[in-house]
Amino acid sequence: MLSEPLAAWIGRQRWFGGKGRVIDELSIESDVELTSGLRHLIVAVWQEGSRDRYQILLGERTELPDRLAHALIGTIGDTYLYDAVHDSERMSWLLEGMAHDVNGNGLRLRHVPDATIDTSQRSLALGAEQSNTSLVYGDAYICKLFRRLIPGVNPELEIVTALAARGAPHVARPYGWIETDLDGTGTTLGFMQEFLSNANDGWDLALTSVRDLYASLPELPAAEAGGDFSAESLRLGSATARVHHELATAFPTDVIESHEVKRMAETFRRKLGRAAAEVPELRRHVPAIEHAYHQVELLTHEVPVQRVHGDYHLGQVMRTPTDWVVLDFEGEPGQPLAERRALYSPLRDVAGMLRSFDYAARHLLAGHSQAERLEPRAQEWADRNRAAFLEGYAEGGGIISRGDAALLRAFELSKAVYEVVYEARNRPSWISIPLAAFRPR
Repeated sequence: MLSEPLAAWIGRQRWFGGKGRVIDELSIESDVELTSGLRHLIVAVWQEGSRDRYQILLGERTELPDRLAHALIGTIGDTYLYDAVHDSERMSWLLEGMAHDVNGNGLRLRHVPDATIDTSQRSLALGAEQSNTSLVYGDAYICKLFRRLIPGVNPELEIVTALAARGAPHVARPYGWIETDLDGTGTTLGFMQEFLSNANDGWDLALTSVRDLYASLPELPAAEAGGDFSAESLRLGSATARVHHELATAFPTDVIESHEVKRMAETFRRKLGRAAAEVPELRRHVPAIEHAYHQVELLTHEVPVQRVHGDYHLGQVMRTPTDWVVLDFEGEPGQPLAERRALYSPLRDVAGMLRSFDYAARHLLAGHSQAERLEPRAQEWADRNRAAFLEGYAEGGGIISRGDAALLRAFELSKAVYEVVYEARNRPSWISIPLAAFRPR
């Protein structure tokens, strides 16, 4: 009976990974009562022969307040069923459970050793995320609930707790987590960290700088326009290098030999072929991209690999009053867990941030009536901040040799190829942003 309203509701949620496809079946694999009026569900959703699991915190009330009307899932008899992450009264169970290391019906709530959790804080669910749901407790904590569940320890929990134990300065302090067993494997359900209430999002700061540049006199260079971002890009590069150093110290490292590097270049080339077949606008750039990939195939030295962020861009960093803090170490949520925990060249993260600077520079030009006139200014802003980031990365101890430069360029172009396909499918008016990556620099 419960499966029907859940199936109708789940397909409309931002974090549901199967939007646009028919749900063939939804079944409830786990149903645990947490407290009166609150249940924890793990549901299996079958689509086109494949299964995904999701966690739902199900609230039950005989009367539904107006503040929860938007969270309604359905009714059974006289009982309203709703998404309880939006109910601050019910979500106090999470702080209480972590504070006291509660076990119950297969769920385990834990706090980080030596962490003290203030259980009086009230929750607020944030609505901006695509794949998870985050609860902010007062100005103290933020708890990310992983909606789509993959058996195993989430990389974010693994990495942040390891770095924090080492006293790493560029991560937010961890406080606790929720876990259960899926397929006999300990699996992370949620992770709580310090909420950076006085911090600013890196993407928002960058866009403010770009707006200031576009609003300034046309002849004023980016270095002299109000809100120049390059000093922050320099600090961010240095912070990124230090995070990479901490990751290389806290986790195993390795090297890949030249034949494995060639295999990586061939993977890039296959993805390019598929992308060019789908997006005609990309085809004229294929020879130049393939040339860049060929430069990687000519490399003869070993390439160091380690744990990395895996999904690094300006939206994953926060500027506190003292420095930059890096968030969201879970990698790309849509990728298998083993791939997100694999070792890569740290240049993959560097390339991701360089692409983010290009996006920040041109994001405001999509559909802009003066886009052609402002394009040189966008390129100037991107070049200035990319250079500052790389300078800061070197100052922080990051090493990019002549051979590494070829690999970095290949990582960046491969990311841009992915972006072209994404924009063609989802935001065609934005496709000019990643296409600009293929111009000679």
